Amino acid sequence: MGTSLTPDYWRQFAVLLVIAMAVTFVLSAVLDALYLRSQQRRAARLTSGTGTPGTRRTPGTDGAVRRPERPAVRTPVKS
Repeated sequence: MGTSLTPDYWRQFAVLLVIAMAVTFVLSAVLDALYLRSQQRRAARLTSGTGTPGTRRTPGTDGAVRRPERPAVRTPVKS
């Protein structure tokens, strides 16, 4: 039993293809916007306050109290 690709099949295929492309486009735009928003918030958070590199906000404060960040590499302790 063979199947034939009728015009109704191609019409439905085209509609589903357009819907899939539209969903992909909208989802991509939403994810891009969310990613850019998070990057902008991170950049704004880093530059707010004193603006000096190597400092970060102390949790639980209004940002006025700052402490230096830990160095990436610690010196070994001699025992």
